[in-house]
Amino acid sequence: MMRKTRAAGTLALGATVALLAAGCSGGSDGGSGDGDVSMTFWHNSTTGPGKAYWEDTVAAFEAANPGVTIDVQSIQNEDMDGKLQTALNSGDAPDIFMARGGGKLADVVEAGQIMDLTDTIDEATKTNVGAGFDAFTVDGKVYGMPTAVLPGGIFYSQDLFDEAGITETPATVDELNDAVADLKAADIAPIALGAKDAWPAAHWFYFFALRECSQETLEAAAESRSFDDECWLAAGEDLQALSETEPFQDGYLTATAQQGAGSSAGLIANHKAAMELMGAWNPGVIAGLTPDEKPLKDLGWFPFPATESGEGDPAAFMGGVDGYSCFVEAPPECADFLNFFMQKEHQEAYAEAFVTLPASKEAQGVVTDPALQSVLAAYNEAPYVSVWLDTLYGQNVGNALNAGVVEMLAGDGTPQSIVDAVNAAAAME
Repeated sequence: MMRKTRAAGTLALGATVALLAAGCSGGSDGGSGDGDVSMTFWHNSTTGPGKAYWEDTVAAFEAANPGVTIDVQSIQNEDMDGKLQTALNSGDAPDIFMARGGGKLADVVEAGQIMDLTDTIDEATKTNVGAGFDAFTVDGKVYGMPTAVLPGGIFYSQDLFDEAGITETPATVDELNDAVADLKAADIAPIALGAKDAWPAAHWFYFFALRECSQETLEAAAESRSFDDECWLAAGEDLQALSETEPFQDGYLTATAQQGAGSSAGLIANHKAAMELMGAWNPGVIAGLTPDEKPLKDLGWFPFPATESGEGDPAAFMGGVDGYSCFVEAPPECADFLNFFMQKEHQEAYAEAFVTLPASKEAQGVVTDPALQSVLAAYNEAPYVSVWLDTLYGQNVGNALNAGVVEMLAGDGTPQSIVDAVNAAAAME
């Protein structure tokens, strides 16, 4: 069955998508004109400058809005999807929560669980964010406030590249394979991967699909719920061929992506692996895992390499945008808070705290991290940007895709079994 509503799958230049954060209990007390108001806010920054940023921003909002209090709760990123879904289904969701675009957003909109923000967004914010709102638009209405641009690509250690004698970043998959061979010869783990979390492993399939599938095919699958185009199988075969070179660190199937020194981000932070495919939040995560908890000085970035075949534009991007939404029963002050943290000073502070790219163009001047500057320059030249595929196609298809990729990497599946699992999940909707 085709969905009644579906967010745009492939975004125009400059548009982005979201990571999800989650929530649990909340419920508001009162609203504008009804006396004191309390709201619950769930985000995914559990430590460091990111957690401090939200605490400081909430305190500033409360100071500017007497009578309004916000209960701030931080949730581990990998726990968010399930907790938010449970909270939304129970009708006792947090007032403020992070929200995904694509099919996941469309599902929440269709269920009537999220507030329409279309007429509450400040004009200045509309101008400064521009097409970034496309990621949170369903049937012409806006349901989320973008905070950070998060395109993906390959982050790498320049020091380890130098040690392995690699003088140019790979522009093609063949060159990536050569880099893997050079790093292995230098006794360096070429690519860090936290496959225990599933989605980091699936990112490799996503990007191969971005190169193999045309923009039109990616968009059409969001509506048709069919993944029979030969490009999907080709993407799986590309990933299988890469995995056969054994590019990932020992134990990658049981490694997490972002938790501790043994995670894939931790391996990059401590020079235990040379590369990681990840979104633009990665420099901030890596910074929190270095020995001095500061940005990695030799961190670089390059776009996902081009494949020999395929109908996707080799300069196309995949990625998203962090964004926040309001529960449908939240008070009007929820929208006020979303507008508040989009002011220039708060967007600049957000970019600095998270070491990321702010969604507001007027705040992007504070980006000084060399890797992120490279991301932003390439992103601004992209012919089109697709959302993460597990976001684009919704939770059921996304979960089947992610699980299918891990099974193949573990030797329990094939490129065809990934396609079969995705088609089966889509048929159940």
